[in-house]
Amino acid sequence: MIQIETLSIGPIETNCYIVRDANRRAFVVDPGCEYQPILDAVRGLEVTDILLTHAHWDHIGGVAALKEATGARVWAHEAEAQWLLDPRLNLSSEVPFLPQPVVAPAADVLLKGGERFELLGQAIEARFTPGHSPGHLSYVMGDVVFGGDALFASSIGRTDLPGGDYPTLIRSIREQLLTLPPETAVLPGHGPSTTVERERRTNPFLALG
Repeated sequence: MIQIETLSIGPIETNCYIVRDANRRAFVVDPGCEYQPILDAVRGLEVTDILLTHAHWDHIGGVAALKEATGARVWAHEAEAQWLLDPRLNLSSEVPFLPQPVVAPAADVLLKGGERFELLGQAIEARFTPGHSPGHLSYVMGDVVFGGDALFASSIGRTDLPGGDYPTLIRSIREQLLTLPPETAVLPGHGPSTTVERERRTNPFLALG
């Protein structure tokens, strides 16, 4: 049986997801800054992997501490491999309220999008959903998608940051997320969860009529 715990992490309340099975194995999606709550939440679990939807500072701030504590593999899109290592690229050098710029370990697994793999006995598909950032990924697991900062409840990711592009994001959402079954739960990078059907019908950026 798979359980998903949501933690709201850091100064801009980034959603971190801890996915665990009955054998106390787990993987983590987007461990943000203020990593201590994440370490507390995974105590007693065997964390095997860290999946990153993208490499902005607020989604990777806890990677170094979590990897050091667990030895978990880090997965990221190849287009943002350097962002993990460079505070200018992950934008943490521009954030005045951070105690220090964010530098994460290099990714162990680099993805392009379209890959299918298995964690905790669950089939997972990495869908390439650029637009918020050039290497953004969304991870589909059964009737759930970890959507990062692509699609939110009644909103979409911002596209005014370096590497962002509005038409690309809209196309990614329409082709890669709205094509999922309507009952699919969307677990976003910020804010409450939603469903594909709800966003298809009511999202002001995406309503299809």
